[in-house]
Amino acid sequence: MENKINYDIVFSEIKKYIIEKEELKVIDKAYQYALEKHCGQIRMDGSEYIDHPLNIVLILTTLKADYQTLAASFLHETINLGNITIEELKDVFPGEIIKLVAGITKINKIPINIKGNYTTMYYKRILVGLCEDVRVIYIKLADRLHNMRTLWALPADKQKEKAKETLDIIAPIAHHLGIYQIKHELEDLSLKYLNKTAYDEVVQWLNNSKVERDQAVFDMKESLGQILKENNIEYEIKGRSKSIYSIYNKITKGKKFEDIYDILGLRIYVNTVSECYLALGLIHSKYKPVPKRFKDYIANPKENMYQSLHTTVFGVGDNLFEIQIRTYEMDRIAEYGIASHASYKEKGANYKDFIEQKLQVFRSIIELNQDTDDLKEFEKNIQCEIIDKNIYVYTPKGDVIELPKGSTPIDFAYRVHSGVAERMIGAIVNDNIVTLNYKLNDGDIIKINTTSIPHGPKKEWLKIVVTAQAKNKIKNYFSKIDKSQNIKKGEDILLKELRKMKKTFSEFFSEENINLVLDNLKLDNIEELYNWLGIGKINVSTVLNLVQKEVKTPEKFLADKLSASMIKDYVSKNDVIVAGIDEIKVNLAQCCMPIPGDKIIGYITKGNGISVHRSDCPNIKDIDERILEVQWNPDLNKKFPANLIVQTDLKENIMLEILAKTNNLNISVQSINTINQLEYYAYDLIVLVENKEKLNKLISGLNQLDKVNSVERVIK
Repeated sequence: MENKINYDIVFSEIKKYIIEKEELKVIDKAYQYALEKHCGQIRMDGSEYIDHPLNIVLILTTLKADYQTLAASFLHETINLGNITIEELKDVFPGEIIKLVAGITKINKIPINIKGNYTTMYYKRILVGLCEDVRVIYIKLADRLHNMRTLWALPADKQKEKAKETLDIIAPIAHHLGIYQIKHELEDLSLKYLNKTAYDEVVQWLNNSKVERDQAVFDMKESLGQILKENNIEYEIKGRSKSIYSIYNKITKGKKFEDIYDILGLRIYVNTVSECYLALGLIHSKYKPVPKRFKDYIANPKENMYQSLHTTVFGVGDNLFEIQIRTYEMDRIAEYGIASHASYKEKGANYKDFIEQKLQVFRSIIELNQDTDDLKEFEKNIQCEIIDKNIYVYTPKGDVIELPKGSTPIDFAYRVHSGVAERMIGAIVNDNIVTLNYKLNDGDIIKINTTSIPHGPKKEWLKIVVTAQAKNKIKNYFSKIDKSQNIKKGEDILLKELRKMKKTFSEFFSEENINLVLDNLKLDNIEELYNWLGIGKINVSTVLNLVQKEVKTPEKFLADKLSASMIKDYVSKNDVIVAGIDEIKVNLAQCCMPIPGDKIIGYITKGNGISVHRSDCPNIKDIDERILEVQWNPDLNKKFPANLIVQTDLKENIMLEILAKTNNLNISVQSINTINQLEYYAYDLIVLVENKEKLNKLISGLNQLDKVNSVERVIK
């Protein structure tokens, strides 16, 4: 069990770096408020609930988190457990703190019962939180670390569930932000619950060899200290322990305990950069370095601003020692990440630029997946960009660029600047000309050959690049081109129709007529109207009828439809075509409600024609007989029902916000019912949409609402 802490201990740590009286008052007010709301509540480990936010804040003081983050940490569970609403909290605390509380509340309230896509939904919510304010994720990391320290209080199945979630999702985020102190502890605790045997084996080996290792480290410290003293270098030396999880990882890759070089580790702290290099030279002059084990991260910092000199030497007793040499400031960033309060104050604009660059990775992943529910693609991007090991490559000037493993020169060019990529004609890696699909390696030096005139990317690049940033930039480039072409096409369609009617553009489209059309179609400008005409979203006759106020009789409408059908190669009276057969009864299954864009399959019913299901519908998953291939009729011009469940915060009525989203997308709502459960509050929504693309846009829009926890398409 962990040591008992109290508010006085925590507040004394806060006052070590936050000195503004008004800021301290806000933190104290947040604590007193949380103390009142959590009064009488007990955690599963038997402690008072207020101990949890106290521990979170204590963890965050090691990151030198600002006063708003600390205040929000005290308040972060008052909405879930304190029986209050976010609106009530707004009456007591300033908006910046409320924004952080709302962000962490939204992440923590994702329902666990979403089995299939839980990890993906959770990752999406965390990434959205990161994009909005990185401090939300600091609270989440500290919250999870304290929960992992008390994980013993949960049932065994919950222990494994939380440990896996931590290892798969939370720890990689900490790594990506460079908060290694928290990352290593999260990994060690996760291993303890996921593979207790392996964890105990590593701990046992470390304990058995502790006396021997401690003596070797002591002797090496004495020797190095003597060298530094003789050269008048002020220093501090500490033994550096290897994390249990990192040792376990190396053993699973076939290494033996005695072959892991960096178990014996020392870290030397000095005051200046020049003293780092002087100390390195002095150490190498006495102890022989191991070839290819030297890394200079001071001259070439990692993208997360990590700086240090790394070397492995044959030390006392012929033991191998990994030695890291850094300044005190470098150590603070290395252990606690670049987002510490002190780093923010000292680095100013450079820090903010770095944070923006770092968060762009997350934003690119969100943007790339906002219009799709392809979970596999999303998980692939997460695996590539965040979980898998990165490589570090260099520009010709020596600037370090961090990229996912498998990246190409095109990914590199986009990471440098989109303008470079759009003028790119070739690449040189380590003085050798390479193809654009060349897979970059750690340490490569890349030069991009460009033309003076931008020519844009090529569509086939989408099959080559691996970073979400490059994919986004390429897709957006062609999207703009396509839109421009569609606008021109739509304008031509309208002009051609006006010529047939012997009307000029100017007389037909007066300011009054333009406003009439735009208002009726809920469009912002004339370019959007042309775009809709160009992509076939609306018919030119719709526009003409709005202006001419022509109302078609049923007879004329039928005549027009018959006339149009004369020029079509094939028209089916069904929404779905069954092997080219038109004269057969076809029904869309009500269990999964397929819509155009869904992959579909037909099932031959007994006496009721063909029942069409989504291919992933569990109701036909194990049926092999009476199944046949079907396809959507390409000439559809109607809307189809789709069922969504929107889960939201308790006590928050967001029906108007939901309806506003549907209205903005010109989506009809067939029905909306509320589901009020003890664990959650939800809306059962049936909407009418043209296709899956339109439905995905609605789902994405609903997920962006602050009070929405999840949106799920239902299969009954």
